[in-house]
Amino acid sequence: MLQTIVGQDYKNILELIGLLFAFFGTALITKGLFSFLPADQGREFAVDGTKSKGKPRGAGIVFVLVFVAASLLFATFTMENFIYLFLITMAMLTGYLDDVSKAPWGEYKKGFLDLLIAVLIAVAYLNYNGSDVHMAIFNVTFTLPKVVYGILAVILVWASINVTNCTDGVDGLSASVTVITLGTIYILHRILGTSEGFAYMLPLFIVVLLAYLLFNSSPSMLLMGDAGSRAMGLMIAIAVLKTGAPFLYLLVAAVLIADGGIGLVKVSLKRFLKISILTNTLTPLHDHVRKNKGWSDTQVVFRYMIIQIVISIVCIYLV
Repeated sequence: MLQTIVGQDYKNILELIGLLFAFFGTALITKGLFSFLPADQGREFAVDGTKSKGKPRGAGIVFVLVFVAASLLFATFTMENFIYLFLITMAMLTGYLDDVSKAPWGEYKKGFLDLLIAVLIAVAYLNYNGSDVHMAIFNVTFTLPKVVYGILAVILVWASINVTNCTDGVDGLSASVTVITLGTIYILHRILGTSEGFAYMLPLFIVVLLAYLLFNSSPSMLLMGDAGSRAMGLMIAIAVLKTGAPFLYLLVAAVLIADGGIGLVKVSLKRFLKISILTNTLTPLHDHVRKNKGWSDTQVVFRYMIIQIVISIVCIYLV
C-alpha cells in the first residue's frame, strides 16, 4: 500500500524495510507474548508428545498477523491479494481457536472449515487468473474447464493445509521445510515471470517464519500450533497456484506431502474403506524415523531439509 504513496523509485528500499519490519516485528512481539499464549496439552499418541506439554502454543497468530500487516503496508495492493490475506487470516484464526479450546475441535469440523476456505481460494483464483495450466517442466500450456480446474484447486489447497499441519510435530521441522518450499516457489516465480505483485509476499512469509524459528528450533521455547501450520499450508497452495503451474506442488512440497500425506491416506483408507496399509509404519513419518530408526529431532529436521533442497534444485533445473 505504501508503494502507491512513495512511487516506484523507492520500491526496492520500501521492500527491504518491509522485510526488516516483518522479521523484527515477529521476533519482538513473539518474545513479548510468551505468557499470554495458551499452554500445550501434549500429544498422547505422538512420539515424545509429552515434551511439548506446558509450552506456549499458538504462536502462529503472531507471525501470521505480522505477515498480513507487512503485506498490506509494503506489498503491491490488489483486491486479489487482499482476499488471499483475509483467507490466510481466517485459516490462522480457525487454528488458533482450536489451540485455545479446552476440548480440541473434531477432525470433521476442522476438515469442513478447511474445505470452505479451499473453495473460496479456488473461486478467487479462477476469477482473477482463469484456468490455464502451464506444465513448466515440459513448457506446455493448456486450458481446463473452470469447474475441473476449481475442483483440482480445492483438492490442492485442502491437501496442502492438512499435510503441512500433520508435519508439525518436531521442533523446527515444518517451519524449516516450509521456508525451503516457499523459497523454491519464489525462485520459480522469478524464472517464469509470474505474479510480480504477489511474489514479494513470499519472502515476507519466509522472514516471519525465520523469526519464529528463533524460538522454535530444538529445544523449542514455544509452538506455532494449528494457527501457524494451517496458514503455512494455505500460503504454499496459493503461491503454487499463482505460478500458473500448480502441478509443481508435487515437487516443491514433496517432503511435506510424504511426511504428512501418507498418514492422511493411511487413516482415510482405514476409516472409510476398512483397508489397512503400512501397518508397521508410524505416521506422520517423522514419528516412524524417530521411534523405529533412532533419528534425533535434529537429524529429522536436517535430513528432511536436505531432501527437500535436493528435490527443489532438481525442480528449478528442470524448469
